[in-house]
Amino acid sequence: MNDQSFDTGKAEPLGKFEHPEITAKGETRASVPLIGATTLWFNTGTLCNIECLNCYIESSPQNDALVYISTAEVEDYLDQIKQQNWPTTEIGFTGGEPFMNPDMIAMAQACLTRGYQVLILTNAMLPMMRKSIKAGLLKLQAEFGDKLTLRVSLDHFKAELHDQMRGRGSYDVTLKGMEWLRDNGFKMAIAGRTLWGDNDTESRAGYKALFQKHGFDIDAHNPAMTVLFPEMDEAVDVPEITTACWDILGKTHHDVMCSSSRMVVKRKGADRPAVLACTLLAYSPEFELGETLKQAEGDVKLNHPHCAKFCVLGGASCSG
Repeated sequence: MNDQSFDTGKAEPLGKFEHPEITAKGETRASVPLIGATTLWFNTGTLCNIECLNCYIESSPQNDALVYISTAEVEDYLDQIKQQNWPTTEIGFTGGEPFMNPDMIAMAQACLTRGYQVLILTNAMLPMMRKSIKAGLLKLQAEFGDKLTLRVSLDHFKAELHDQMRGRGSYDVTLKGMEWLRDNGFKMAIAGRTLWGDNDTESRAGYKALFQKHGFDIDAHNPAMTVLFPEMDEAVDVPEITTACWDILGKTHHDVMCSSSRMVVKRKGADRPAVLACTLLAYSPEFELGETLKQAEGDVKLNHPHCAKFCVLGGASCSG
């Protein structure tokens, strides 16, 4: 619908994703209320042991734009979950590579001790395979069992395609990490990508064959266990999501992950962490909602190409 009541403050026409309330066509932009915060994410820091092509958060061995979050900071937000009476059941950790953060094991233990399911996103490479980290993981596994899930980034079931993104030999190193997790009874999931044009059936068949070959107890046909992410290229032209789109697409607010999750980050030079609307938009200031969970309870305007391509049209979610 057209709505001319908004003052854009610009004499020239709007471009796409420029105004929080209206689209370039003058239609009311869709927004998403926080219906039930079942997942709280923590970004452990943007430092990573490798540098991947098209990394959505630009993680690398040099990027410390998001610095290491601490156990004490995580525990403060766990307290806030209780204060705000959020229905949170899952705590997710992403990076960067989470196992580069020296507090990773302690942060996971703090969450598991309070009864949360914990999901750690990892490339299962050398940071995870350090002696101290393996010892810490084994202790968590013994105490908490399948309340802990390691979601391993395996971009494709073929080595040559995975290595295109992550560097020569990275596929074999990741499989070694997965074999260690398998041998020690850890609950695993996989995050893949759809960059190469395989359809969903082909991708899942390829992962299923890989899992069977290596004895990985991962269901290739369960979208929560084998997550296939659409690509996030901000240069690709995508439609803006209006209030009318929900009915047109047969979707609701519940289908978008910002209706059920938030992410905590700590920016370099900041005194305190901040809460973001989305795990994918760490560098977009309009998606920073405040320092506390209470401040982060407001509606989220779908004012970014990723909102359309990844979440609404792609149907993807970072949660388990």
